[in-house]
Amino acid sequence: MSYRSFPPRSSSSSQTPLTGPPSGFLQTTRDGLRHVEHVMGLPWMFDVCDTAVGTRELQAVIDWLHWVDSTFSTYRRDSQVSRLNRGELELADLHPDVRDVLDRCEVLRQQTDGYFDITAPYRDGNAPPEGAGGPGAVEPSGLVKGWAIAGAAARLREAGAHNFSVNAGGDAYLSGHPESGDRWRIGIQHPRLSSDIALTLALRDVAIATSGAYARGAHISDPRGEQAGGLLSVTIVGPDIATADAYATAVFAMGSDRAEYFCAELEGYDAVLIRDDDTMLTTPGIDRLRTDPPSADARMTD
Repeated sequence: MSYRSFPPRSSSSSQTPLTGPPSGFLQTTRDGLRHVEHVMGLPWMFDVCDTAVGTRELQAVIDWLHWVDSTFSTYRRDSQVSRLNRGELELADLHPDVRDVLDRCEVLRQQTDGYFDITAPYRDGNAPPEGAGGPGAVEPSGLVKGWAIAGAAARLREAGAHNFSVNAGGDAYLSGHPESGDRWRIGIQHPRLSSDIALTLALRDVAIATSGAYARGAHISDPRGEQAGGLLSVTIVGPDIATADAYATAVFAMGSDRAEYFCAELEGYDAVLIRDDDTMLTTPGIDRLRTDPPSADARMTD
């Protein structure tokens, strides 16, 4: 992994894209559409740079996202997940998408050695009471957001879009290129200071997800009950946004030492770890994506 030191910082911050978020309701740009929709408790930012996609196609994507929220949200007592947790629905009664998401969560739990565990939030008392139930209650939002970003991107492609970004709370899928330039530029903020960009990446046809101690604080707990620490943030880059989001959540919970080994073994995904001693570790593939490649004397390889 590559290594880089930062000057010490003292204040807290939140992670946002380097470029400013799109604003306005279905605001026409020179070559496409920009729109911000509040759903799942987050601002979802769409930047579509193709004229083939109009407001009707984008509205269909937004309508689907609201369906996802109403179906999966544990903040809603009438969602299928909340009703499952209370025993009002059996697995066989669930929409196929819900069953698929829950199955995928179990696969990710096994892949991360239990660090991605959708039963942990209710077991630890860190989940909304509206969705509470008996033992084994689940809170799959750690996967649902990324899964929904991927679904929105797929629907935009089906509508004819090639160059677009879908960004939900700082996690994004970036397709093709923006209006200017051949890649989307995304900045990863230093967790201690909102004005400090730790790293800028130039991305195309790829997903990026970050978890850590940003605006919400260190809101991710270790589902295994261990007291590992040492990380301020984790960013994962790779082909699938749902997997990247889940990996980011799990890796942050692992703590610095275990996270380094896990990320070094990832196939098809790269990682940026910002540690609480203000140093940064990156897997080798990140160097090919960054806009400011590190100098030779600032790198080390395991």
